[in-house]
Amino acid sequence: MSDWPIRLYVWQQTARWQVASRALPSDAGEGVVSLAIGVLIMAFLGALLWVAFKATLGHATQNVDQQVSRLGQ
Repeated sequence: MSDWPIRLYVWQQTARWQVASRALPSDAGEGVVSLAIGVLIMAFLGALLWVAFKATLGHATQNVDQQVSRLGQ
């Protein structure tokens, strides 16, 4: 028996595996993308809270300054 049928079979299986591995979707990098989205969301929330905090603190500072100036009169 010659070994060309075995070589042909191995070649066919190898080619099939290579095509299938390229065609099937891969989950590689999914964790990195999810982490990046999470980091962006947290950064956006942090910036939003910082702006809200600065606005509230600025309003409170104005009220305190007004009350302190009334005490001096």
